[in-house]
Amino acid sequence: MISKNTIKLIRSLALKKIRLKENLFLVEGDKNVSEVLESKFKVEKLFATSPFLINNQPKIKNANLVTEVTHEDINQASLMKSPQNSIALCKLPDFKALPEKPDVGLWVYLDEIQDPGNLGTIIRICDWFGIENLFCSPNTADLFNPKVIQASMGSFCRVELIYTPFESLAKLAAGSEIPIFGAFLEGENIYKQKLPQQALLVLGNEGNGISSEIEAKIEKKIKIPEFNKNTKSAESLNVSVATAIICSEFKRQNYFSDYSK
Repeated sequence: MISKNTIKLIRSLALKKIRLKENLFLVEGDKNVSEVLESKFKVEKLFATSPFLINNQPKIKNANLVTEVTHEDINQASLMKSPQNSIALCKLPDFKALPEKPDVGLWVYLDEIQDPGNLGTIIRICDWFGIENLFCSPNTADLFNPKVIQASMGSFCRVELIYTPFESLAKLAAGSEIPIFGAFLEGENIYKQKLPQQALLVLGNEGNGISSEIEAKIEKKIKIPEFNKNTKSAESLNVSVATAIICSEFKRQNYFSDYSK
């Protein structure tokens, strides 16, 4: 079983101040837990039902402490609406610094994205499109928020999140002559642009868009055109949806430009 004190600890990890105090973060959902067991993260404690332990036998040796529990135990401790068969408590990693030089390809910078679900989905999108580093403003949602972890569906194990002021990243991009693109409602149609293989793409806050300070450093404003010609239509796209569409167009142009094949 899971002790009352441990249940209290697990549930308190929804709060960033407790995560920092305990130096732990929570991973739930069988896919997420299965992936974190094979990742760079250190799993301090694993609570899981017998079927999960049997199905993941080669992986569970990577957890420091493994406790077999019932599904009812998981239900009592879980933060999920529909708990599954496992809970992992993992050690917070060291702060990730900016790379000394850029890797090849597309970079993404998030300017104060607040919704944990959006951040988790964008991490998953970056994983899909082979974007290994995701840069975030200091006020962007915390990677280790349980809702971010859940929405990422295991992709948090493969995509590096680096929290940094934009100015530091912009200097790195300028030093390597990497152009800076930003998503704006008044930007130029992305489908009419020649997009470079290497670029820094900025996406803004769900309600306020890209801040004026960052906007001043953006060289190329782009937008996803609206195809609905009705007088009443959606005002904008969800930021994670926009990220997927823009990343897809960057990748399409540079890897599948001859789409007749």
